[in-house]
Order: sequence, then C-alpha cells, then structure tokens
Amino acid sequence: MKLERSRKLYEEAVKALVGGVDSPVRSFKAVDTGIIFAERASGPYIWDADGNKYIDYVMSWGVSILGHAYKPVNDAAVAAIKNGSSFGLATENEIRLADIIKKHFRSIDKVRLVTSGTEACMSAVRLARAYTNKQKIIKFDGCYHGHFDSLLVKSGSGNLTFGIPSGKGILPVYTRDTVSLPFNDTELLKDAIHKNRQDIACIILEPVPCNAGVILPREGFLKEVAGIACKEKIVLIFDEVITGFRLSLGGAQGLFGIRPDLTCLGKIIGGGFPVGAVGGRKEIMDLLAPEGPVYQAGTLAGNPVSVAAGIKALECLEADKSIYRDLEKKTKALVLQVKQELKAQGIPATVNTIGSLFSIVFDDAALYRELFSGLCKEGILFPPSAFETCFVSRAHDDKPLLKTVLALKRAIKRLHWEPGLKLSTK
Repeated sequence: MKLERSRKLYEEAVKALVGGVDSPVRSFKAVDTGIIFAERASGPYIWDADGNKYIDYVMSWGVSILGHAYKPVNDAAVAAIKNGSSFGLATENEIRLADIIKKHFRSIDKVRLVTSGTEACMSAVRLARAYTNKQKIIKFDGCYHGHFDSLLVKSGSGNLTFGIPSGKGILPVYTRDTVSLPFNDTELLKDAIHKNRQDIACIILEPVPCNAGVILPREGFLKEVAGIACKEKIVLIFDEVITGFRLSLGGAQGLFGIRPDLTCLGKIIGGGFPVGAVGGRKEIMDLLAPEGPVYQAGTLAGNPVSVAAGIKALECLEADKSIYRDLEKKTKALVLQVKQELKAQGIPATVNTIGSLFSIVFDDAALYRELFSGLCKEGILFPPSAFETCFVSRAHDDKPLLKTVLALKRAIKRLHWEPGLKLSTK
C-alpha cells in the first residue's frame, strides 16, 4: 500500500489547516497509520490520493446508505445547482423534505431545517429550556450531540480518542447545568431527577449511541426513559442524526416504538450534502422565530442543493421496500463471521450490531490499531478510531462483503494478543 502522496499532502496541509484536517478524527492519530487523503468514491469503494482502493465502512460516517456517488442523488444535486447554489429565500423543496420527514417520524408535527447535526441539537436544547422555563440538561455518557458547549461532556469518540473530558475553552458556566449519566441505568436517572426536580428542562440521548462503539439499549430502557420524562414533564429529545433513516424509515424511534417530544436529524436527509433538522410537537416548535421568542437562523439552512439531494435519497429509500431488511441481514452475517473468528483466536472483544451498524471494541486499544492497519493493507477501510461505528450500505453486495470477511479473518489471526497481557507487542 503506497501512501507517498498522502504523506506529501499532509506536509502541505499542516501549514494551512489546524492539524492538517478539518475534523479531528480525520487525523488518523488514533490508529498511527498516517492520514489517508480521499480522492473519489463510488458504491462501496473509496480511492485515496495514491490510488489505493478500499472497501469503505466509514461511508461518510453513515451518510451514504445507498452507496457513494449514487447516481440518482448526484443527478438531483446537479439539477438543483444549475438553478443556483443558494438563494437566502424559501424554496418549495424545503416543504417537500419536511413533509417526507413528518410522514415517517410520527412524533414530528413541524420541522426546522438547519445546517448540521450540532446545530439541530443546540436548537432542540434551547427550545426545551424555553418551553419548560428550566435550565438543566440530562444526557448520557458516550452520547455525542455535536460540539455545542453544554453537550460536550463525556461525549464519545472525539473526546475518548484524544483524552479530552470536555474540552478547553468551555466555561464551567456552560456545563454546570449538564448532568451526564451512565446509559441504560434508569435508577440513576430517577435519582438525578429527584435531586434536580425543579430544574430539568430536557433529557437528550442517542437512542442507539454510535460514538463509543455501538451501544445497544437494554430491553425496555428507552420506554422507561420516555415514561419518566412524560411523568416528570421533562422534554425528551432523541438525537437521531445517525440513526434517523439509517435504522429504519422512522429511525430508532420507529424501531422501538417511542415518540419523543423533539427529534434531531442529519446525515441521510441531505443525501451527502450538509444539512440538519430539528422537529417535534407543534407547541414546542412554534416557539421558534418568527412564530415565537426562540431565535435561530442560518443563511444556508434549507440549502437548495442539500434539500434536493436529500429528497431524492429519501425517495429512493421509500421505493426500496426490502432495503432495511437486506442491510440488516448482510450486516448480521458479516458480524457473525467476526465473532466466530475472535472466539476461535481467543481474543476478547465486544461486537455489537443493529440494523446496518456494527462496531468491534477491544479491551486493549492497541488491538484496534493493529486491526485497522492490517485491514488497510487488505484494502478494507474501517473508521480510524476505536470508538466509532462501521456502516454497511446497499452497495455492499456479495463480492465486497466476502472480501471483507476473508480480510477480517486474516487480520484477526495476525493480532498480537496473549491472555494476561494488557498491551500487545510484536
């Protein structure tokens, strides 16, 4: 595997970009392989600047559920951009996208399109505080809700990878009203509410956390949280930036039968272009300006190119009645092979999967670095962090999946691990 051009690009990048990247996980520091610069992608494949071809399981962090550069989505974006890339005015397609979201997310009466998942979560928390006239937020360890100050506490992959508990530059005043609790523990949730009963505005969570590996909600946990929030008159916010339209057309809430008060969306609803959305009950959403006193605005919110691509992506998902069943089936088959090989080699690891998401988490982070490097040499690209999630797309058909299974088996067999050793060495 050649990486000469990527290394040269990195030398140039660090002179112009902080750390040579525009998002920390792209630095590949967690896997010690050096940065891979992407050049193009198609279907389940991605090519780097040196011409190396990989079967991709990053898939733009879950965005590309239909595969990279999916032609109908690309065509919709090209057609839209011919009419203008940004107007700063309302467009008909914003209504169409909002209607598709409302159709599948029964908890949503109204939608506000924004530019990112971070902005969606920030807006949802602001709405909850305005609606309840309370300040405190309850979140859960490992759930990532963007880099908004109040939510950047025990927040998963980025902080875990770089050992940053909350991040410098965040004033204590912004996090003193944030209570972070262990996921799947309703007793501690009840205790926290009892201690802060008069002050809690909202509970925000990823129904399936995806930024500390895939964390599965225990049976009944989400319904228990929803019941507690309803009883205590606390706004329940589901962050479905990753799981929305990824686990099902109705997201995780459709899968588990929950109706939160507010929902945050992103990723797939832009078809690969920057977008986010917050939606929910009419009486809460109507607090947003210009209807109400909660201010939120953005020149590029509802961008016509993003919206056109998003509409086409969602229409393609609606048209393929078997897509979610097929995605789950092939993801389960891949994960089963991984589990069997890990067991055969006696290597302890947690392998979780739901729908088209899966993660492999080792007790020893050195093993993930070794696995990542071994897979790269086999032409397989996993997330460059031990705490991220792998994504399978519709484009991952039998050929790339078989190659992936064989590569994983070889890479697992090469891992240097012995019982009783914390840090593996060659």
